[in-house]
Amino acid sequence: MYLTINSKIIHKSKIILFGDDNFNCMKLKVMILLSDMINKPIHNIEISKFKRNPYPDLQEMRDVNPICFVPQLNATMICDRDSIYECEKNTDVFSSVQPKGLMTVLMGQNMMRKDGEDHLRERKTIFKTISPKTSRDHWKDKFENIADNLVNKIKELKYGDLLTLYARELSAESLKLVTGLTNMTSSEMDRVSQGMIDGCANYIGDEETEEYCNNCTESIDAHINEMIGKIQRNSDFSLLSTMLEGNLSLSQISANIKLAISGGQNEPRDAIAGCIWAALNFGLKEHLLEKNDWDQLFNEYCRWMSPIGMSPREIAKDFVYKNVAFKKGDRVFLMFSSANRDEKVFSNPENFDLERDCSKSIHFGAGPHFCAGASIASTMISLVALPKLFSALPQLKLVKTEKYEFEGWAFRGITSLECEW
Repeated sequence: MYLTINSKIIHKSKIILFGDDNFNCMKLKVMILLSDMINKPIHNIEISKFKRNPYPDLQEMRDVNPICFVPQLNATMICDRDSIYECEKNTDVFSSVQPKGLMTVLMGQNMMRKDGEDHLRERKTIFKTISPKTSRDHWKDKFENIADNLVNKIKELKYGDLLTLYARELSAESLKLVTGLTNMTSSEMDRVSQGMIDGCANYIGDEETEEYCNNCTESIDAHINEMIGKIQRNSDFSLLSTMLEGNLSLSQISANIKLAISGGQNEPRDAIAGCIWAALNFGLKEHLLEKNDWDQLFNEYCRWMSPIGMSPREIAKDFVYKNVAFKKGDRVFLMFSSANRDEKVFSNPENFDLERDCSKSIHFGAGPHFCAGASIASTMISLVALPKLFSALPQLKLVKTEKYEFEGWAFRGITSLECEW
């Protein structure tokens, strides 16, 4: 049973009576409990430090207050895995619809910023492009051709940065095919993706970052407009083609292509480079070549160093969850990176363990917004990028003098990957 006091909702079981119906004591207790619910626990962060390595702060949040308000980001972070798993599915409260959210303002309202039938309708429209069958039967061969060409060029060198030479190029060239924007260069694909990612994570409101993001989205629209006529004359499996066939509006097409580029370039790029680093850093190369266990490497890496660190939500109506009161309009971050290192779910979560059961990892999300490109990403990385590179470069190793660093909290990746072979 719930009581409503001053327009606030509180569960009756939380009210403890003192003496024989002592009204004043009861009122005081209700006020104390209500105050505890309204005033979310606060956790302060240093932005630059959090960007370099968010995991110490996230562990402290999980240990002390797994649901807490972070003033520097003006958002409430949900950090424990089970709460995220539950809340992400409750779209009536934890809504993806964010009219004033950075992604919507900068990129348009794509399917990731829609719920219910609106989201499902657009997701069904692109299923021809993203389905597991299409990934396996159509995209895999094309990804292999791209990987083979890149590996042949790399083999002629003795050393280099595989983040740029391989991971970035493979991801970009593959994404050009998947989106239908084959008129875009790979360097431009990487530039506009990173520009949008930086814009969508610009919670401190830096004007230069926002302006640069706008430049990137304008470039994408120009490339879309240039390709529409060609795609209409020769339909294919690309996103642009399937959305045109599905009669989506130009604004829907634009927003969803931008969504695909924002996630479909930097996340596979960072996952490919990260998996290469992990295989070499943790001495797993020989095991992986023998067991062909690339999918497990990919899943454990994404659990351990989540390329997608968080997903934002907006509270659709006043709501109380685990004694924390959320108000309509509150900004909430579902911290996937924290969930994937939750000690209550994963034993020794700080350790990279190729034998780990990753079934409870939520690096692709958990609810109706489970990553639409998951099958394409798995095909590109586990079936193509990793086995192709390691088979072609048996002497591949990290440059011992290089200090490898990771960066980012909303999206996270290695900053360079200097290797020799």
